[in-house]
Amino acid sequence: MARLTHAVDHLAAPAATGIDAIDWATVERELDAGGCAVLPRLVAPDACRGLAALYPDDAHFRSRVVMARHGFGRGEYKYFSYPLPGPIAELRPRLYAQLVAVANRWNATMGIDVQYPADHADFLARCHAAGQTRPTPLLLQYVEGDYNCLHQDLYGEHVFPLQVAILLSEPGRDFEGGEFVLTEQRPRMQSRAEVVPLRQGDAVVFAVHHRPVQGTRGSYRVNMRHGVSRLRAGRRHTLGVIFHDAK
Repeated sequence: MARLTHAVDHLAAPAATGIDAIDWATVERELDAGGCAVLPRLVAPDACRGLAALYPDDAHFRSRVVMARHGFGRGEYKYFSYPLPGPIAELRPRLYAQLVAVANRWNATMGIDVQYPADHADFLARCHAAGQTRPTPLLLQYVEGDYNCLHQDLYGEHVFPLQVAILLSEPGRDFEGGEFVLTEQRPRMQSRAEVVPLRQGDAVVFAVHHRPVQGTRGSYRVNMRHGVSRLRAGRRHTLGVIFHDAK
C-alpha cells in the first residue's frame, strides 16, 4: 500500500500509509530488546508537510498547551479534536492492530492483569466507558531553544503501553538539535539514556510507562520516560499517536 501522500486540502479523505512496508517482526524484537523501534518512512514527505501545516488552524484541535506554563519544558502542542483528520483516523487503529499482541504479551510477562482487544474501537469504548473520552493524538511544535522534559503520557486508568511519534520535519534542513530521547530506569541501577535518530516521515514506537526485561531470576519491570533535547535552530513538528483517550 502506498504511503500517506495527501497534503492539507486532502486530509479529510481516506489515506494509505506505509504500515505494510514495515518489518513488524523486527519491530517486535527491537521493542523487546530496548523498549523502542524505528518505523522508517512511515509517512511521505508531502503528507508530513500537510500535517505540520495544520498547526495554525485551531479548528482541528481541542486544546493548546504551552509547556513553560506547566514546567514541561519549552515549546507547545495541540490535541486534536474528534473527528480526527482522515490520515490520523486511519493510522491510529492500523498501528494499534500491529502493536496489540506485543502489549498483551508484555502485560502477561509483567503480571499485569489487563489484556487489550484486537480492535482499537473496542479499546476506545473501554476508555470512554471509564470517562476517558478526550482524543489524545497531538501535534507538537518546537522553535530554537525549545525542549520537552522527560515524561510519560498516561492520562487515566486505561493506558495502552505503547505509543508512536512521527517526525514531520527534516533534520538538517528544517531544524538542528531536537533529538528524540528515551530513558530507562532499572531497579537499583543508574538510568540508561538513548537518542533515537529519525528522518522526516520516520516514526518511533516506544514504551509509555513500563516494559519487561528478562533477568537472571526471571523478568522484571523497568520504568521508561521520553522527551526531546533542546532545539538549536529552526522549527520542528511532530505528530504524537497515543492509543488511549484522556479524562
